[in-house]
Amino acid sequence: MLDAASIIAEGQDRAGIADPEPHLHINLEKLVEALNRHGRFGPESEAAARKGLVDRMANRLEGLKWVQRHPEIAAVPIVDPVFLTGLPRSGTTYFQYLFDHDRRFRLIRTWEAIMPNPPPGSDPGSAARRKAIEAQVNALIRPDIEGFDALHLIDEDGPQECHVFLEQSWAAAGFFNLYDCPGYFDWLMDGLDLEAAYRVHKRQLQLLQWQMPQPRWALKYPNHVIAMDEIVKVYPDARFVMTHRDPVQTLASIAKMTFTLRSAREQKPVDPHRVGRQMLDFVKRHIDRIMAFCAGPHAGRVTHVDYYRVAADPAKVLNKVHRGIGTDTPDDVRAAIAAWRQDNPQGKRGENRYTLEQFGLDRDEARELYSDYIRRFDIPTEAEGKARARGRHEQTPGKTIPPHTSQLPETRVRREP
Repeated sequence: MLDAASIIAEGQDRAGIADPEPHLHINLEKLVEALNRHGRFGPESEAAARKGLVDRMANRLEGLKWVQRHPEIAAVPIVDPVFLTGLPRSGTTYFQYLFDHDRRFRLIRTWEAIMPNPPPGSDPGSAARRKAIEAQVNALIRPDIEGFDALHLIDEDGPQECHVFLEQSWAAAGFFNLYDCPGYFDWLMDGLDLEAAYRVHKRQLQLLQWQMPQPRWALKYPNHVIAMDEIVKVYPDARFVMTHRDPVQTLASIAKMTFTLRSAREQKPVDPHRVGRQMLDFVKRHIDRIMAFCAGPHAGRVTHVDYYRVAADPAKVLNKVHRGIGTDTPDDVRAAIAAWRQDNPQGKRGENRYTLEQFGLDRDEARELYSDYIRRFDIPTEAEGKARARGRHEQTPGKTIPPHTSQLPETRVRREP
């Protein structure tokens, strides 16, 4: 069984300091409690889970050591960050790659998310070594995860999401996709101090930015939507770009992703229907946070984006996005995005097939559960959205939602007649 106290002790030993942020330990305790209750680990998968928890704690403490030695790091400004978010599997990764082809923005790289220390500005030569290590890791895990490349776009030097930085404080909603730990997800949503977690997140950005050029950050993570109020407290000038896609489609996709990720980690066969019921609620609780924030005082910070229109013509939609975050769309950025889209046609990295039925889910039940969200943002079904984006139906002026990614595969969810 996993033991929170031993994980904390090993992380401290590796970093060589006592943890000055013990208020975060309750998050690990809740996670470990939920993982142990589930009890589906084999010896290898339990050891891998433990190693990951120790690694993230050691990363946080090693970053703190840098701040202790160089207090000026804590004063590094994070100016006008843009948080790229939306329901899980709603095209946020695609949107992240569009921002990665905009020279004005800084994105987290995969290798520096996994191995953030030393800060890149203090040791530029270490970047090549860390990239090589990350490439080796991906090569090892790729055979163990069905459809690895189609499931989630990842490159060792490509842009990465914020999940790993939130893992440092054991505050990542993605843990629930990796492991069957509903008790932890309940804690995350109802008890966990998300503001404290995002202060760790900010410190990690300061470490990466220290002694480096300081362009504007674009920070992708679908689960940012559950913490937008806390993000504004930590980043007072934050802006959000939120993708919207048929939530029934995103439900099927996140169920498939969760089933695949858990199957690679659990000793016993994963029950797809259990995954389906959990993800039905998972999506609903994300929707609830979106609806609450967009009805609150900071709703104007969000630029809402049509997934399907971005897929059809990302350069055109970016005009609206850039206006929403207070910038323009230079010709060279437009050209870079168009070239990338041409080089990354749909299905390039394989197909990711799934249906609602394989997870015991009913389309009508899901649409009813998510109906307030669908009405609020005028979201079409997947089939309608694609047809509209291709020009088969007249588009309503002013509507927006997000992208059918060029490199995310065609999905196979049964449509309504």
